[in-house]
Amino acid sequence: MAKFDIIAATGCPTGIAHTFMAKEALEKAAAERGLTIKVETHGQVGVENELTKSEIAGAKAVVVAADKDVQAERFAGKPMVSVGVSKALSVEAAGKLIDRALAAKGDSTVAAAADVEDEVEEKESIGHVIYKHLMNGVSHMLVFVVAGGVLTAVSFLWGITSFDSTASDYNSFAAMLKIIGGIAMNLMVPVLSAYIAESIGKRPALVPGFVAGMIAIQGLPVNAETGMIDAGGAGVGFGFLGGIVGGFLAGYVILLLEKVFAGLPKNLDGLKAIFLYPLFSTAIVGLVMLGISGPMAAINTAMMDFLKGLSASGAIVLGLAIGCMCAVDMGGPVNKAAYVTGTAMLTEALAAGVGTDTYNFGTNFMAAVSAACIVPPLITTFAVVVGKKYFSQEDHDAGIVNLILGCTHITEGAIPFMTKNIWPVMPIMMLGSSIASILTIMFNVHDPAPHGGFLVLPVVENGPLWVLAILIGAVIGGILFVAFKKYDFEKNQKAAPVAKPVEASKAAAVEAPKADAADFVKVENVFVAEDFASRDEALSFVSNQAVKAGIASDADAVMNAFLAREAEGTTGMMEGFAIPHAKSDAITEAAVIVVKDESGVTGWDTMDGAPVNVAIALLIPGAQAGTTHLKILSKVAEALMDEDFRATVKGSTDAAEIAKTINARLV
Repeated sequence: MAKFDIIAATGCPTGIAHTFMAKEALEKAAAERGLTIKVETHGQVGVENELTKSEIAGAKAVVVAADKDVQAERFAGKPMVSVGVSKALSVEAAGKLIDRALAAKGDSTVAAAADVEDEVEEKESIGHVIYKHLMNGVSHMLVFVVAGGVLTAVSFLWGITSFDSTASDYNSFAAMLKIIGGIAMNLMVPVLSAYIAESIGKRPALVPGFVAGMIAIQGLPVNAETGMIDAGGAGVGFGFLGGIVGGFLAGYVILLLEKVFAGLPKNLDGLKAIFLYPLFSTAIVGLVMLGISGPMAAINTAMMDFLKGLSASGAIVLGLAIGCMCAVDMGGPVNKAAYVTGTAMLTEALAAGVGTDTYNFGTNFMAAVSAACIVPPLITTFAVVVGKKYFSQEDHDAGIVNLILGCTHITEGAIPFMTKNIWPVMPIMMLGSSIASILTIMFNVHDPAPHGGFLVLPVVENGPLWVLAILIGAVIGGILFVAFKKYDFEKNQKAAPVAKPVEASKAAAVEAPKADAADFVKVENVFVAEDFASRDEALSFVSNQAVKAGIASDADAVMNAFLAREAEGTTGMMEGFAIPHAKSDAITEAAVIVVKDESGVTGWDTMDGAPVNVAIALLIPGAQAGTTHLKILSKVAEALMDEDFRATVKGSTDAAEIAKTINARLV
């Protein structure tokens, strides 16, 4: 069985683009570092490239980049970094996650030593936990929405009322498609609720989750004559908001019941799973959901009225809101909020029936959302074609592929372009999407399908005008994008001469100012009683100390420079010594930091296989890579050939003596 240095799991709510973009970025970042990696993807077709128990056990570290449940508990005890999938969409960002995972301590709750505070926030943030559970429900729900919505829309090809047996345009096949599509759409809220619950309470939470979702769409049944609760009466549903509330309620009720029944004998585990959990959780969740049906229905109605109120403010206000939400994070949480709202409005529209005000508003809203989601990838396509010379070949190829992604309503293809230049690319995308949304509303376009892009054009009312609105938004955004890339390209061209190598006769002019050798190793930068679990933990310590000492401005950049050098070949020497060195623009002055670990740091891959007791770390500004760097490195390497030097540095616990001994060899 193959062993991997890094294992990873990626997953996004839709499982279409983010999941695989993160996979590719992680694989490229690992290759740059000379590491082997296996990435498990949790996409819309299920789990692919699944990690085995032996692969998990043999890995050095784990990276989880997901906004849905990927069963991270499998990795308990391994050095791990867990973030949202959007944090791993570029090679640079993925590389930082790998570095931090390698530097993390070997338990599931401690973040990478390189950035403890930031990582703890990412892992433990209540907001991120809630978002992950919510997106697990959304990812399972979307396929029902797409299948049901498109089938319902296709049924309209035979006529707007072709499903009605009393209408003149009735068609039995269209009626069956409408029935199937309606059933799929009606499952939207129960599935959303169930899989939010499943993300929290695992499989036992599915039952109360489904029940909560069904109550959300049916409401509390009341007898119209008596005004009392009646199983045969009718209720007012409270939509997808109720499904969200019910999902979280069901999940946490299961967690509560697990604690309540924790004292039962082990041999009753089967009884708990098949009887106690489903019985008590369904009763509790059901009663609570029925109890809050009135307030939830009022909230749901108020939200829909608010959105309709935006429409009353004019197409510009509503279209601007939709466009900005859809383009601000390209398929992220804000985009998903807009899309899920659109599908909820569409569900109500289809239920209300063709010709009603609810239908007209819901399908117009959905058309505006779809237009806003289609535009960003098309902006990149226009830009790489019109302004080809301003883009790299990789960007040009990606932009061409985005023509297909955009036309099929997959916004995520524009993410790599935005991450390279968030400003001003993000505002450009938001502007293009907003223009398309505003024009879609003004052109009175109606889209009864929740997804599919231009594939569902046959069922879109005023389809040609919809395409025109999208093209106008894409062209305006594309022109602005090309203008920015042209400006950026010309600015870099003007600056290029400065970056040319200087002539040999002028080399002295760029060489770092001469420094007193005694300045390289300062007493306060010698640490004689440290205890490191790994090479990367030691390097992370040095990187952070460099920032504290004013030697460097960015600990992550220094850590990356150390790891880049280690990837080229180990800096572990013999007899317990290592000479790690980092060359980076984040380092402001040449310096040496010494760390000692009497117990020895393992995993450094030294020449004799022995652990490292002394690491003499060289920190060199990028501009001095070929001057000061080589001088110090050669002096230290030469000193390590001296038995007396090794004995003094390795045997001493006096920081001043160690600093003096090393400085004497750097003269």
